[in-house]
Amino acid sequence: MSQLVRAHNIVVSSDGYAAGEGQSLERPFGHADPQVMMSWAGATASWPNRTDPGGSQGLDDYLVREFHRNIGAEIMGRNKFGPQRGPWTDHEWQGWWGDEPPFHTPVFVMTHHERPSFTLGDTTFHFVSGSPAEVLEPALAAADGKDVRLGGGAQSLRQFLDAGLVDTLHVAVSPVELSRGSRLWTSPDELLDRYHRDVVPSPGGAVVHHLFWRR
Repeated sequence: MSQLVRAHNIVVSSDGYAAGEGQSLERPFGHADPQVMMSWAGATASWPNRTDPGGSQGLDDYLVREFHRNIGAEIMGRNKFGPQRGPWTDHEWQGWWGDEPPFHTPVFVMTHHERPSFTLGDTTFHFVSGSPAEVLEPALAAADGKDVRLGGGAQSLRQFLDAGLVDTLHVAVSPVELSRGSRLWTSPDELLDRYHRDVVPSPGGAVVHHLFWRR
């Protein structure tokens, strides 16, 4: 079976922004409220940060579980890894996720500035430069036959989409408007020349799921 390049649970506002303006250590999503944007996922039985029993089943829960299925490596943009820009000034900063990041695979962080790899738990972060195709090559090798997940943010994901390297894409569109920030698209219709699409409302009504697969 061939390896796939997949993106899951990418949440954007109704006007196409995946993160707001003013990202910082204290506000990873800038002026966007992650509790609102991600409420559909947090309500599911399979949400990994759930501390109480219960949670919803059905489509939302399936999509949360699909995030981890058959994933052997992740690629993310530098903005998803952290708020620093330019040359690395603080190697003590090791991402938003603490000592046990949720990826459990090699992670390739796209950046123009070199930094040594490091491991937290069972996740190793590598810092790589190059075009989407050049970054994808070592990620596919590290995935060892499994699929590669594109974790965002919006700019890096859009680079892979524009390069024709994404096989499947799941975007949850939240009804909030952000007006500014990091934008994935002006309209999801931009992708219809290259992808089939199903549009399915979340059973709880919090988002509308857009499911794309390559034509």
